[in-house]
Amino acid sequence: MQGSKLYVGNIDYSVTNEQLEELFSNYGEVRQVNIIEGRGFGFVELSNPSEAEKAKGALDGTDFKGRTLKVDEARPPRDRQKRDYQRY
Repeated sequence: MQGSKLYVGNIDYSVTNEQLEELFSNYGEVRQVNIIEGRGFGFVELSNPSEAEKAKGALDGTDFKGRTLKVDEARPPRDRQKRDYQRY
């Protein structure tokens, strides 16, 4: 695993950053948690790649708040090309 940032998918919409931080803190030092509001996924950054690998192995496919989590290494953001729309 290259980085220490994880993608966490299939999160129940009622889950808070604090709850996700508590869940992942069992596997290492959590640096940052960012749930994308109303989208059902988020990102958790741990202090190093080995902790992230451990958390991924332990939590991927497990039940959290009634949903099966999908945990994977976060990919770098894609470059979004600006679209030049004309308004009429």
